[in-house]
Amino acid sequence: MKPPIGRDTQLCMSLAARPGNFGSRFHNRLYERLGLDYVYKAFTTTDLEGAVRGIRALGIRGCAVSMPFKEAVIPLLDALAGSAAAIDSVNTIVNDDGRLTGYNTDYSAVRDLLDRAGVDPALPFALRGSGGMAKAVAAALRDRGHRDGTIVARNEAKGRALADSYGFDWRAEVDGGTAVLVNATPIGMTGGDEDALAFPPHAIARCAVAFEVVAIPAETPFLRAARERGKITIAGADVAVLQALEQFILYTGARPSDADVAHAAAFARGEID
Repeated sequence: MKPPIGRDTQLCMSLAARPGNFGSRFHNRLYERLGLDYVYKAFTTTDLEGAVRGIRALGIRGCAVSMPFKEAVIPLLDALAGSAAAIDSVNTIVNDDGRLTGYNTDYSAVRDLLDRAGVDPALPFALRGSGGMAKAVAAALRDRGHRDGTIVARNEAKGRALADSYGFDWRAEVDGGTAVLVNATPIGMTGGDEDALAFPPHAIARCAVAFEVVAIPAETPFLRAARERGKITIAGADVAVLQALEQFILYTGARPSDADVAHAAAFARGEID
């Protein structure tokens, strides 16, 4: 049984432009099931430097980092783990007695899901996005052996920089059909352009695999359009679970069972009480 909140309770948190409930529900339900003296709370901020100072000063054990803070947070940390240093993007901060280390659990989640889906590295891909999440996806694709890829980004400077970093091409928009489509932007996200398609209908119709990184809602317009056309789909909700699980392990040192993870994920999605 989870101990009541007291002075020894460890606090974990998240920082995002538009905080959601998934992480809080996922982590707190696992704390309950494993009897851990932790509590998790989501925050937003307009003062990133002040927020990070608070993590250090208050002994907050861990912090998930979402858009648009994944790159901006780096100069405020003491060290980067290999997963974050390799792609200059942080989605997780671990506080060890005031020493803040940045990690990136998005990378491993994306690579694992591509492996599970059996996506052939020989297939060409188009990756929409040029931010921190796009970096994690691009690195995962490169490290799986994908060579024929295009970064799709309207910001030419950022798009070309990302493409050049990983040996891919850049375009402002999708040109023709591409076998693997990946959305690593907020397009389709609740609270933003939630009714918009990340890729045009003709591109979705011609693809073989649709990979959506947006986790909320569980089915974005892009993902729904791909499923209706019988494409292989990888959902952002699955990315969210895998990366959150790795964060949970980094924060607590505990490794929940598959059954506990499945239960916490279903609870976080509102599928069970």
